[in-house]
Amino acid sequence: MKAYKPTTPGRRGMTQVSLVKLTVSRPFKKLTSGGKRAVGRNNAGRITTRHKGGGHKRRYRDIDFLYDKKDIPARVETVEYDPNRSGFISLVLYADGERRYALLPRSVKPGDTMIVSDNAPLEPGNRLRIKNVPVGTFVYNIEIKPDGGAKLVRSAGNYAEVIGNDAGYTLLKMPSSEIRKVLEQSWASIGEVSNEEHKLTNIGKAGRARWLGRRPTVRGSAMNPVDHPHGGGEGRSGRGHRRARSKWGKPTGKGQKTRRPKKYSNTLIVTRRKVGKKRE
Repeated sequence: MKAYKPTTPGRRGMTQVSLVKLTVSRPFKKLTSGGKRAVGRNNAGRITTRHKGGGHKRRYRDIDFLYDKKDIPARVETVEYDPNRSGFISLVLYADGERRYALLPRSVKPGDTMIVSDNAPLEPGNRLRIKNVPVGTFVYNIEIKPDGGAKLVRSAGNYAEVIGNDAGYTLLKMPSSEIRKVLEQSWASIGEVSNEEHKLTNIGKAGRARWLGRRPTVRGSAMNPVDHPHGGGEGRSGRGHRRARSKWGKPTGKGQKTRRPKKYSNTLIVTRRKVGKKRE
């Protein structure tokens, strides 16, 4: 981590992930594009997700989450920063001459090789069907449906642990402590996502949050009763009821269950995630 001298109140305590590991400062132009960010608005321009908006302009990097080039070895060329995600990315050169961006696993550096194959060795960055991964191995970039593209475990420093196989499914312990089933024919990458220090970042000042596209969040207890269930009261009052609620009266935070009763993946959840500071 990079720390700053306390030249101002905002600088005091501010930290940033060290970017010494990066090998280039500009992205590969053929795999980048512009575009307008939704910033929490729908197609009618109405706010559907609060606290989003503004922020620095970003170039989108076309990351390969499909990994459809099977049995063709690739060499890692660069380690790069991506403003659209928390983990680092890398430009990989396949043996047939094609270049693609991929999510970089921890401990992989330029010059290392990776391959997508049923018979790939168990080394960080290699990708194989999850049924071929031994119990106890850490994986990331996990598919929900075979050949449907990586959907699970893509944030910085995250990994899931393979804990068993049963009746066509592989059991995974997710970063949230949830244990769920994934079809054994799905693909997953070996290792952990890079930039594990991302969670230690101290933003330090409000302006830096605005650069990241994060608008201010106002506490419900600071509002009036007409604006929030926690609002009102003389002085600094409590919320007035046992469980925390959202602006629309729905349960939120504090270890309350908010998962939809009819969510499609309920049948795949073996053990619900543990909540609170003492989860393991």
